[in-house]
Amino acid sequence: MIAESGHYALVLALGLALIQSVVPLLGARWRDAALMNVARSAALAQLLFVAASFAALVTLHVTSDFSVVNVYENSHSLKPLIYKITGVWGNHEGSMLLWVSILALFGGLVAAFGNNLPLSLRAHVLAVQAWVASAFYLFILITSNPFLRIANPPIEGRDLNPVLQDIGLAVHPPMLYLGYVGFSISFSFAVAALLEGRIDAAWARWVRPWTLMAWIFLTLGIAMGSYWAYYELGWGGWWFWDPVENASLMPWLAGTALLHSALVMEKRNALKVWTVLLSILTFSLSLLGTFLVRSGVLTSVHAFATDPTRGVFILLILFVFIGGSLSLYAWRAPALKQGGLFAPISREGALVLNNLLLTVACATVFIGTLYPLALEVLTGEKISVGAPFFNFTFAPLFVPLLIAVPFGPLLAWKRGDLLGAAQRLLAAGIAALVAIALVWAWTYGGATLAPLAIGLAVFVIMGALCDLAERVGLFRIPLSISLRRARGLPRATWGTIFAHAGLGVALIGIVCETTWNSEYIGAMKPNDVAKVAGYELRLDGLTPRQGPNFREMLAQFTVRRDGQDVSVMTPSKRNFTTRGASTTEAALLTCGASQLYISLGDTSADGAIAVRIYHKPLVLMIWWGPVLMAFGGLLSLSDRRLRVGAPKPAKAARALQAAE
Repeated sequence: MIAESGHYALVLALGLALIQSVVPLLGARWRDAALMNVARSAALAQLLFVAASFAALVTLHVTSDFSVVNVYENSHSLKPLIYKITGVWGNHEGSMLLWVSILALFGGLVAAFGNNLPLSLRAHVLAVQAWVASAFYLFILITSNPFLRIANPPIEGRDLNPVLQDIGLAVHPPMLYLGYVGFSISFSFAVAALLEGRIDAAWARWVRPWTLMAWIFLTLGIAMGSYWAYYELGWGGWWFWDPVENASLMPWLAGTALLHSALVMEKRNALKVWTVLLSILTFSLSLLGTFLVRSGVLTSVHAFATDPTRGVFILLILFVFIGGSLSLYAWRAPALKQGGLFAPISREGALVLNNLLLTVACATVFIGTLYPLALEVLTGEKISVGAPFFNFTFAPLFVPLLIAVPFGPLLAWKRGDLLGAAQRLLAAGIAALVAIALVWAWTYGGATLAPLAIGLAVFVIMGALCDLAERVGLFRIPLSISLRRARGLPRATWGTIFAHAGLGVALIGIVCETTWNSEYIGAMKPNDVAKVAGYELRLDGLTPRQGPNFREMLAQFTVRRDGQDVSVMTPSKRNFTTRGASTTEAALLTCGASQLYISLGDTSADGAIAVRIYHKPLVLMIWWGPVLMAFGGLLSLSDRRLRVGAPKPAKAARALQAAE
């Protein structure tokens, strides 16, 4: 009964989405306020029904109802409760239901908190949002129904993919989807503006908080996915340029460009056409990521679907929404009035450079990801585009971007003083040179480019601090007044400082981990000792253990340094008998921002076990950086000026607008 109720709720959500996609547009065309307000009611009701459908699927998994195909194929009665819940989106059907639930959530948020929007604009935005929702409701109901029954229910389920039975799965996919799907609001605002033929600074002020919210979630989702792959897959790597990883990176790059472009539009009423195009492209790249994961064209730990019918359906969705929105853009964009002019050396100019470099970087990732797939479709030839291509094309684009980042906030709007900004960044430049000299001396005879990259990272971090010092008048006025000024700075300013500093922090982690990583790979028996980066690790023994739905071999290592015991590490190798698969549970020992990392391989006939031991200097800074960036975004989002958006019109003005 629960499965049928969930399925019925999904059908009702589709019906509401169809109403929401048509009636408000008619209301906007006829200037009928009652019909336009249908969008708000329908969006909230749609959210209610899709939430009920999702709750039904969660209930089926928690109660281990193996009469439902989705539960049978992805669950097990002995699986821990947390993995029963996260297993809901650890498969194709459940993850698509989560995708469309988040889509309905964002539509409901616009309906609930979009009262400051002009009624016609809100009607158009929610209608466009309903178009997207309707397409994905149909996709789920026709090709990916999570509520299908089994005629003769089995006693036990097949269990979830062991690699996905990890706490990271509870965080990574929802975060990633909140980012992916959150950009649908920017897309809906762009299409709504094109339909109305009206776009101005107020539009950018309305769309920027939604874009920022999606960007925060996507940043955290990518970081969480990177850390999950790092400790769960047992390879010790944090980024593999996997096509599905690239599929999440592309909308992040485009979304970052969109945020900065919307800022120019809001402050200077410029870059209108470009901002609308970025809004369309960012969500289009999110849809592309959905296609890559769900179509079956890729084989990856991230990819679920293997049915080509689903791929054709999603391809059709891509064609309709990307092709349709770009066609609408080509038709209406020339009619949009351009905003104010500005000099190349200005804050607007710096943000345009930011946009140029980010979009070119996004294009290189796009080409490197899709070229092998297109070549295989056209010629049947299989090639691999891996890390060397991306490193040699992506990295050079980010070097000028990182050099420019500290200058942007110090330049004035419309016309800036580059020499003056450089003088204010003198302390950052000196700190960068000192960092380069110290790292060069410490690693004399080692990597040549690494000290330069560390210096660039220090320049970015110190540049953010110089911006803060300039704003509060540090060392120019009494300290008490500077502190008072710091407390009075807008949260958006603090957000910019944290986000820019986060870039530098992440770069330090990336350079140190990739350049000075130490490793030991070999077979060890009890009482054998491995030496890595000044540490001595002794294998004390191997112990078998029974878990709730797996058996594991647990290894115990005693870690010593300078003759002193430091800690005990216990990596394990798990065997999931139901799935006939095994996973490696790495052991991590954190020392400041660095980590010791141990993962186990197979056991040989003589009792030795394959062991990988890594020392990863400052590796945690790779993820501290994105967390700082997301925290900066959260600070900006909490700024009342950004949160409130455009001023709410007076009742009389709203009534007059509705009557027009």
